[in-house]
Amino acid sequence: MGMMGREITASMLRTGLIKPWLALADLIYPPACAGCGVSTGAHRSLCPACWSGIRFIERPFCEVLGSPFSHDLGTGILSAEAIADPPVFDRLRSAAIHDGVVRDLVLGLKYRDRTDLAPMMAGWMLRASDGTIAACDAIIPVPLHRARLFSRKYNQAAELARHLARLSGKPMLAATLLRTKRTSQQVGLGARARQDNVRGAFAIAEGRAGDVFGRRVVLIDDVYTTGATVAAATRVLKKAGATDVTVLTFARAVGDLI
Repeated sequence: MGMMGREITASMLRTGLIKPWLALADLIYPPACAGCGVSTGAHRSLCPACWSGIRFIERPFCEVLGSPFSHDLGTGILSAEAIADPPVFDRLRSAAIHDGVVRDLVLGLKYRDRTDLAPMMAGWMLRASDGTIAACDAIIPVPLHRARLFSRKYNQAAELARHLARLSGKPMLAATLLRTKRTSQQVGLGARARQDNVRGAFAIAEGRAGDVFGRRVVLIDDVYTTGATVAAATRVLKKAGATDVTVLTFARAVGDLI
C-alpha cells in the first residue's frame, strides 16, 4: 500500500473511531444555540432568531475607526471623529455591534467560562478583519495582569487570538506584550477615567522587542468601547518599532450610525 493509501486508511480509521464518541457527546450534550440555548443542528451555532438579531458591521464604514455609516459616502471616507482625533493605531475593525446576542456571547466568553464560543467568534473576526490578518506578520492579544489571569484562569483575548492564529496560519505572540499594572475594571468608567486607568499599564517583555520591530501586527481584544485599552497597548507596540497596528475586536459599542 502506498503512502497515500495508508493516509486514507488512517483517516478512515480515525473517523470511524471518533464518530461514535461524537454521537455519544451529542446525546449527553445536545447541540444548542450559543445565544438562547434552544436546540440546533450543530454545536457553536445560533438559532435563526438569534442570528437575525445580530448587527454585523459591514461596509460602508470609516476606513480608520470602522464606524458604520448609515449610507455610502464613497470609498476611503473617514468619520468626523477620525479626522478630528486620529487614533494612535492605524485602523480598527470589529465583527458586530455590542448589543443583544453579541453582548451575551462576550459575557459568556469573558465571565462564564464559555471558551467553547471562541472558535465561532474568531471566525467572525477573521471575516471582519478586512484583509489585515492576511497582511500581518503576527497576532497579539491584549494581555491580562497575572493576578487577574490567575483568578479568571484564562484570557478571553488570548482565546480569540489563538483561534485566529489557527484559522489564518499567522503566528500568535502571547508573551510579547505584558500588562505590568493591575488596573481596575473598565466597566462603568468614563472615557477620561479609562485613559487614566490604563496609562502605563503595558510593556514589551524583556528581550522581545524584536518580535514587533518593523512588523505589521494585529492587536486582538473582545470589545472596543472608548479605545483607551488598545490605544495604551498600541503606544507600547509603536514605541517598540511596530510599523502598523490594526485593532481587531469581536464587538464594538457604537451610538447612532453616522
